[in-house]
Amino acid sequence: MLTRLLETNLYGVSSADPATFMAVAVLLCSVALLACFVPARRASRIEPMAALRSE
Repeated sequence: MLTRLLETNLYGVSSADPATFMAVAVLLCSVALLACFVPARRASRIEPMAALRSE
């Protein structure tokens, strides 16, 4: 049902367009990796003993 909605709203996109599905999958994966990378990098900068003492 969602693919039909996409087909009616976007010009030149069919309901089974593999390039569009791959582009969306790559975009979602890159956003998810960025969302995980930012807090992990911030947490890796903290000294482990300082983090344990604050708990």
